[in-house]
Amino acid sequence: MEHKLTMVYWRGEKFWLGKLMEHPEIMTQGETVEELEENIKDAYRSMVMDDVPENFQVKEIMV
Repeated sequence: MEHKLTMVYWRGEKFWLGKLMEHPEIMTQGETVEELEENIKDAYRSMVMDDVPENFQVKEIMV
């Protein structure tokens, strides 16, 4: 399942830094913008799927 998220990023002294607008607690860095994007995707997946087993199911609900 893919989600569209917004990455805010900028050049620091040594690395590119970035965070997700929808999840500002997720912040990471990379030597290139491409590496930053991969790192932020990994951080997001770890946060939202950390305790979920591989055989999970999905269902849309209204909240």
